Amino acid sequence: MKAEEQTIEVSPEELQALVDRAEQGKLKEGDAQLIGAIVKLIIGLHSELLEKNTSITRLKKILFGSTSEKTVKVLTDAEGEPKADETTKDEEQTVGGQKEPKKEKPKGHGKNGSDKYTGVEKIRVDHAQLKPGDRCPVCPKGILYEFRRKHPVVKLRLIGTAPVQGKAYELQSLRCNLCQKVFTAAMPEGSGDEKYDGSVGSIIAVLKYGSGFPFYRLEKLQQNAGVPLPDATQWDIVEQMDRLTYRAADELVRQGAQGTLVHNDDTVMKVLELMEENKAIRQEPNNKSRTGMFTTGIISVVDGRRIALFYTGRNHAGENLGLVLLHRDPDRGPPIQMCDGLSQNIPDGFATMLANCMAHARRNFVDVAEIFPDECRFVLEILRDVYKNDAIAKAQEMFDDQRLRLHQRQSGPLMLKLKNWIDEQIQEKMVEPNSSMGQAFTYMLKRWEKLTLFLRIPGAPLDNNICEAALKRTIMLRKNSLFYRTLHGAHVGDRYMSIIHTCYLSGVNAFEYLNALVEHSQQLSESPQLWMPWNYHEQLDDRANEYTA
Repeated sequence: MKAEEQTIEVSPEELQALVDRAEQGKLKEGDAQLIGAIVKLIIGLHSELLEKNTSITRLKKILFGSTSEKTVKVLTDAEGEPKADETTKDEEQTVGGQKEPKKEKPKGHGKNGSDKYTGVEKIRVDHAQLKPGDRCPVCPKGILYEFRRKHPVVKLRLIGTAPVQGKAYELQSLRCNLCQKVFTAAMPEGSGDEKYDGSVGSIIAVLKYGSGFPFYRLEKLQQNAGVPLPDATQWDIVEQMDRLTYRAADELVRQGAQGTLVHNDDTVMKVLELMEENKAIRQEPNNKSRTGMFTTGIISVVDGRRIALFYTGRNHAGENLGLVLLHRDPDRGPPIQMCDGLSQNIPDGFATMLANCMAHARRNFVDVAEIFPDECRFVLEILRDVYKNDAIAKAQEMFDDQRLRLHQRQSGPLMLKLKNWIDEQIQEKMVEPNSSMGQAFTYMLKRWEKLTLFLRIPGAPLDNNICEAALKRTIMLRKNSLFYRTLHGAHVGDRYMSIIHTCYLSGVNAFEYLNALVEHSQQLSESPQLWMPWNYHEQLDDRANEYTA
């Protein structure tokens, strides 16, 4: 147990007398104890002030703070101006003889070209007066032919509409003047039998679970556009569509379980159904049931493809990852797992090669850069060079083994230098262990083996940023919609977010993909592995060829 500290009460007059005796060299018995207590008090106050200053700095960043954690920006904010040896953004930088790719300014005017508008209807317009084979109107001896331009002439015309549009078919009715029988016109061929086309569910899902657009907000927008779509109706539509598309989400889980690399993390989420359960739990003093609510994000890398999975409920990230790994083939070895340093991210009963996020360790130094500028400069500049090496590997599209050798050759000595320096700071008591800087050192040393897995295992990443970016989809939904009403609604949202974010990671149009799943729901149910975001176009092409033949 911590020893109880002795309280010494000293008046200002007694302190002044102590100073006088010290100046005269006539200290008496008990003065040494008093001086020691004063020194201890000063050290404690200094430590507390540093902690408070750090907390205030973090609060300032949350409210108004830096939009970037780049080394140049952090050190500039900490010291007022960058050091003379700091390279500028436009300079070509080298690390260990390897040139980092220089960022070139994009060519052109910065606007989107016509080829970027993949979702617009394409209409071919033939020349009004001329056609291939005609005589040239300028030189009568010439013959016109189809000119295949590398970049065809395209004129864009964009129109504004509500997300959900429709048509009202007014059917003519005829009645016999004798028997009074009424004859009503049939619906035009191809107009469909249902009030809500399958694409309505797709656009609602993309808006809600892909862009965080709440049902009630879409209801207001549709009402103002003259096409009413109540929020309850929106939920009915997406829930019904989920019954047709859930097999795609299940297949993503099965394939995601086979990943060689998995990222996981979680964030808080509100579910009204679980919040009601919490009220009952709190009323029972002996009830120790869990009351937390979370959404877990998992990014799995399988054969170079990235699969996103989301889970909402009581479970932590490690427990949800364990549920995914239940689908892992037994003959596959343990995956690399990237997460932050919390124990709740680790799955029980499944072996993984655990790596911790370097960005989390680095952020501890970013937060205290204004308080300890010199120490943070040393750490941040070393980590900057490590990240530059990783950028070189990505730019040169290195294989995992090549990337590992690059890091071992270039980043290994840097990380060893950093560790030795931190050890020296602690051993020589250059930093107070309980200060913010001391805690940053302790965090890094405690997780050193996991933070440096990228120096030993091919394919081990530096950080968990890709998973944190995925969780922003959930955070955006939470900020706009505030909560899920039921756990069932949360699970429906998880499946849609898994599909939509996997489409994003695969460079696929999520709206078109959901439309395809609804239209071919029977084929999806029979062979879901053939209807993934990265291969469903092959099935559409095959069916188009069969129809043409």
